[in-house]
Amino acid sequence: MSFLKVSGTKIVDGEEKEVILRGAGLGGWMNMENFISGYPGCEYQIREALAEAIGPEKSEFFFDKFLEHFFQDADAAFFKSLGLNCIRIAFNYHHFEDDMNPRVLKESGFKHLDRVIDLCANHGIYTILDLHTAPGGQNTDWHSDHGSHIANFWNHKDFQDRTLWLWTELAKHYKDNTWIAGYNPLNEPTDPKHTRVVEFYHKVHDTIRAVDANHIIFFDGNTFASDFSHFGDSHKRWTNTAYSIHDYSSFGFPASTERYEGTEEQKRRLRRSYEKKREWMDERGLCVWNGEWGPVYARKQYEGGETEGINETRYKVLQDQLEIYNKDRLSWSIWLYKDIGFQGMTFVSLSTPYMTLFKDFLAKKHRLAVDAWGADDSAVKEVYKPLIEHVRHEIPQRFQNLYPFPVWKVEDRIARLSRNILVSEFLVKEWAEHFVGKSEEELDEIASSFRFERCEKRERLNEILTASTEAMKNQQ
Repeated sequence: MSFLKVSGTKIVDGEEKEVILRGAGLGGWMNMENFISGYPGCEYQIREALAEAIGPEKSEFFFDKFLEHFFQDADAAFFKSLGLNCIRIAFNYHHFEDDMNPRVLKESGFKHLDRVIDLCANHGIYTILDLHTAPGGQNTDWHSDHGSHIANFWNHKDFQDRTLWLWTELAKHYKDNTWIAGYNPLNEPTDPKHTRVVEFYHKVHDTIRAVDANHIIFFDGNTFASDFSHFGDSHKRWTNTAYSIHDYSSFGFPASTERYEGTEEQKRRLRRSYEKKREWMDERGLCVWNGEWGPVYARKQYEGGETEGINETRYKVLQDQLEIYNKDRLSWSIWLYKDIGFQGMTFVSLSTPYMTLFKDFLAKKHRLAVDAWGADDSAVKEVYKPLIEHVRHEIPQRFQNLYPFPVWKVEDRIARLSRNILVSEFLVKEWAEHFVGKSEEELDEIASSFRFERCEKRERLNEILTASTEAMKNQQ
């Protein structure tokens, strides 16, 4: 079997036959996220809190069982049955290196990553390795697992050097694996100066190529994979490289200012947003990969009788995005494969031990809007309104648009610091307390809630993905 490679605007196999990668992100697994896995704050915070609450041994046991149960052969078989052929695996550098013991490889990090890569290969599924969390945090959000709104990866050279070291180790380990489509060296960078990200890409490209000449490298644009405007002619220094956009549409989220009806004007705006993100690549004839996209969905326990209507609207957004992608023969990875019910193709059943144990806590989290992703802040909006008005009143307008504006406006920045960081921090130990007194057998039972057999399927979403994939196959 040959390696996949980039040829002009396409991804091809060893016989130069086009391969369109369609699949999903395996998020919330080797890089846990609060809205996906059901905890407050960041992963390092809950790991520390759980170790304190039940002891390091039991804590490690629970997290290892969580990783084991989250993705197994049944998941790969189901994924393949939908006609999908690629999984983007998000992982956290903490699995391979400790901050207090830098540049010392933790071989245990390969335990579950190797297992899932091999499971996928056995079912004819490619994988893309996505460093979702780098030392210091390469972006301003919770999924960089640094607990701050400052992306210090860009401010400290050693964080970057450690990441180069890690990619050397990863490339050495996987350089001969042809079922790995490629490497995604840095998820959603947010470099305020816009130049350091390109400088780092030069370094990580050369670092990987010194070990591995064959795998595709997928580079995200700056500002959450949306902006390539400062990349210039940098691509001329890079070999076998594709470029990743993340094409989320505000129409697919609760904060949308209007209901999506699929009007011609709305479709035009949907396509324009997508085209703007890939403009730099199109001007140069480069290969584009949509590494993340997709709406979020309403849940009956929170939205009640409005759930079905809301979700039908979101599915319409999904279908219209897929129509755009199919016309361009675009490779994509929807976000995401599995979670606790907000966005996943599969999701943990409410009747499982995990969801039963955390039912009231998850409702509290939802009410307090402590998760940033797709938050419904209606229950607490008035609490934060005076602070927002205070900043707007006291700070001159010309100083209010701090990077990463316009992704973050004033109200978004205040929400990140006050709700998603501060209030979440107070909830971490409350989350961990739920595990106190549990035996290893009970901890395993809780973790097993994430097994495929104990999950429900988002049937309409999966039907749409399958139909779209089949339609493209018929065109080939």
